[in-house]
Amino acid sequence: MNELPLIPFPSGCITGSFVRRVKRFSVEIVHNDASVWVHSNNSGSMLGLLRPGMQVLASPAANPDRKLKWTHEAVRMPDFAGDFWVGVNTMTPNRLLEAAFHAGKLPWADGYTVLRREAKYGDSRLDARLDSDNADRPPLWIECKNVTMVEDDVACFPDAATERGQKHLREMMGLVEKGFRAAFFYLVQRADGNCFGPADFIDPAYAELFWQALDAGVEVYPHRARVTEQGIYLGELLPLRCR
Repeated sequence: MNELPLIPFPSGCITGSFVRRVKRFSVEIVHNDASVWVHSNNSGSMLGLLRPGMQVLASPAANPDRKLKWTHEAVRMPDFAGDFWVGVNTMTPNRLLEAAFHAGKLPWADGYTVLRREAKYGDSRLDARLDSDNADRPPLWIECKNVTMVEDDVACFPDAATERGQKHLREMMGLVEKGFRAAFFYLVQRADGNCFGPADFIDPAYAELFWQALDAGVEVYPHRARVTEQGIYLGELLPLRCR
C-alpha cells in the first residue's frame, strides 16, 4: 500500500499562474483564464518563489464566508530549478509536527506521550509542549519554523529579518537554563538543499543567537518535507552546516 501524506490537501484544490502579491497576504493567480485572489498566511519574503508565471497550488478555504476563498499552499519550481513543489503555508509545520508525533515518526520525541498545542509558559505561548508519563523526563518545548529558502545547497532560515524569531531563541535558551528540553522544528518544505543553517546573510543577529542557543543546549531538528499535489509527507532529518 502506498504511504498516505501526513497532511492531505482537501479535495477541490486548484493550480494557477502567479501574477502578483499585494500587501503580503493577498496573491493573484490566473486559473482557467480568470483572475483569482488567494490568501497567503506567509509573512516572509518568499525570496525567489514569487516570479510571474510560476505555478501556484491553492486549497479551498474551510470557512465559506472568508473573503478570499482560497489558501496559498505551494509554489512549483520550474524545470530548470528542479521541478518540485515548495510548501509556503506557515501553519504546516505545526500541523505536521502534531501528525508526525502521533504517527511515531519523531525519534527525538521518543518517550513522550502527550502533545499540547500553543502551550503557555509565563507570558509566552510556544507552539507545542511534549510531556511524558515518566516524571524524570523533563517537558520538551517546541517552536516550529517554516523553511522555503535554499542558497548554495543550504536550506536557510529566516528569509527576512525577524525580531520575533530572535525572541524565540532567547526564550528557548531560558527554558534550557531552567532544566527543560527545548527544540526548534524547522520544516524544510522543498526538495533541494542538503543541509540546514541560519541565514546570516539575511539576519546576522538571528544567526548569532542560533549558534548561541545550540551552545546553550537548545536542540535543532531540521526535517525535510515532501510536498505533492496530494499533500505533505515528513522526510529525512538534515544535517547542520558547519558554523
